[in-house]
Amino acid sequence: EDELVCVMSRGVKIMADVNIHTVELASFDLIAVPGGMPGAERLRDCELLTAMLQKQASQEGKYVAAVCAAPAVVLQSHGILAGKSATCYPASPFVSVLENHQSGPEDEVVVDGNVITSRGPGTSLKFALKLVEVLYGAEKSEELHKQMLVPMK
Repeated sequence: EDELVCVMSRGVKIMADVNIHTVELASFDLIAVPGGMPGAERLRDCELLTAMLQKQASQEGKYVAAVCAAPAVVLQSHGILAGKSATCYPASPFVSVLENHQSGPEDEVVVDGNVITSRGPGTSLKFALKLVEVLYGAEKSEELHKQMLVPMK
């Protein structure tokens, strides 16, 4: 889509810096996909994003991340979770499509190879801090945990 303003599932408006077509050939260390419905379905149906995610997932040292509905709706739909453990928003339509769904209390954020998934809004800080850990190391993540007053466990 050509719009830079995205309306989230709860009505929050976020303005993108650029259109996806502007960055289709760019190299990223990590591509993170937000959840929420119907946004996750719209992301799933974006052919350009699908191609970018599949390329990213196939590259050594590159990461794909998704939260809430997106692991099931976006990543699973395009084979990115094949053979991987993952988590998602704990609702039947999403959980039922994941091949290896992780649902224990320790599974708020699941890392399997270069794919990182998380459950939803309530786990988003842990998700974000895990992304920091993957990209910048455990020491930086721990530093941010402390500064943000986020419990470590």
